[in-house]
Amino acid sequence: MKRIIIIGAAGRDFHNFNVRYRRDSSCKVVAFTAAQIPDIAGRQYPKELAGDAYPNGIPIFHQDELEELIKKYDVDECVFSYSDIKYSYVMTLSTRVNAAGAAFTLLSPKQTMVASKKPVIAVGAVRTGCGKSQTSRRVIEALNKRGLKAIVVRHPMPYGDLNAQKVQRFASLEDLQKHNCTIEEMEEYEPHITSGNVVYAGVDYEAILEQAENDPNGCDVILWDGGNNDTPFYKPDLMITVTDPHRPGHEMSYYPSKVTLRMADVVVINKIDSADFENIQIVRKNIAQLNPDAVVIDAVSTIKADCLETIKGKRVLVVEDGPTLTHGEMKIGAGVIAAKRYGAAEIVDPREYAVGKLRETYEEYPDIGEVLPAMGYGKQQMKDLSKTIENANCDSVIVATPIDLARIIEINKPNTRVTYALQEIGEPCMDEVIEDFLKKQGL
Repeated sequence: MKRIIIIGAAGRDFHNFNVRYRRDSSCKVVAFTAAQIPDIAGRQYPKELAGDAYPNGIPIFHQDELEELIKKYDVDECVFSYSDIKYSYVMTLSTRVNAAGAAFTLLSPKQTMVASKKPVIAVGAVRTGCGKSQTSRRVIEALNKRGLKAIVVRHPMPYGDLNAQKVQRFASLEDLQKHNCTIEEMEEYEPHITSGNVVYAGVDYEAILEQAENDPNGCDVILWDGGNNDTPFYKPDLMITVTDPHRPGHEMSYYPSKVTLRMADVVVINKIDSADFENIQIVRKNIAQLNPDAVVIDAVSTIKADCLETIKGKRVLVVEDGPTLTHGEMKIGAGVIAAKRYGAAEIVDPREYAVGKLRETYEEYPDIGEVLPAMGYGKQQMKDLSKTIENANCDSVIVATPIDLARIIEINKPNTRVTYALQEIGEPCMDEVIEDFLKKQGL
């Protein structure tokens, strides 16, 4: 029996186990390792989800222990199962695994994608923070105009009770509280919910798909809203990949960016209104090199501030999406752009005011810069986020996260939300792409 460790980050790793190894009697997964997300090691993948072959469940260790685990469990193979990582890092990790005596494996999308009874549109990206969710909402808008109902299935973020998170359905803001969502989860689910869309997520994506296909609100199309730059969990009938000219060349250097780009039927070049022309051309050239047959849509990420008076002439603290700034390595987001466009006097550097977990985040990711990542994987991080904002010597706060942050944590200063949406420039446009897709599907 082949003994396997799955190298993960609480998401793709569980899915790979469920669809590839859970029912394979020739393999035994002896452990998961965890990275990228804080406080997820030390848990157990529960026996109820692991199946009859795993009566004690499967332990989850920190990735730093990988070599020791390979020797302790006499491991034959390690399966790399997370995303948004430099190719050089992936291959360096492979040398650690090989030197410790195990094989290093990357599973293919064909091995891990589940087929649906419904047509599937998948939205992915080449990095986190490119604009997948706004692209997904634009796709749903195009479907709704044609009288079709899309059910959103979101890439997993199971950071809590895994049994309780096996299948989650979000149709109202109350459901976010019901499922004890972190800020990171709310950032992905809330914009869909407030747009009137039903969202599914969780741990077991075969069980999730069955429920989504039979959702009580009706389901004509499954919309896969991906995470990071990962490949879809469901086999797509239409694959849309979003690129970001603020990070030109990243589509060529982060795993599995090249996979999602090569798989794409449609590639969106987002944020062209705020990116340098030379960087847009770099991205366009790389798309042509990797996937010359793809339809390419040019788009802007339109920005709207709820209260301009909170920005103009003010010393502002900018709060942006956490993962986009940390492992996504994004230097600026919608909040910084809004501050500059709407006449802020100064963007206040939050680093000297950071406390607790936020201070640790800046130490781990020293290149974040003069923005505050909305880290909220747990209650302590949320408290530290609120305290950091309280400490900051600023006039007001620009909240450029996808959620109403003031609804979740206390913000003791004047604040305004900045929201953003995808808008295509010229042709081809999303309506044309969706019209063609529906004809092919007989819808």
